[in-house]
Amino acid sequence: MADSLPILPGSTVVVCDATSIYNGYQGFVQRISGRSAAVLFEGGNWDKLVTLPLSRLQQV
Repeated sequence: MADSLPILPGSTVVVCDATSIYNGYQGFVQRISGRSAAVLFEGGNWDKLVTLPLSRLQQV
């Protein structure tokens, strides 16, 4: 059922792109613009906001 849910701001997503250095990382969608989403990754002493295509994200 999670596959049919839309990805919205506040959603938890995982990156599913073998060519990306963020493959397998889990983050939070901050905003959506067109076919891309700004995803916030947090880990230890760093935070990173990355824009990724929605087609490369899977909702958790």
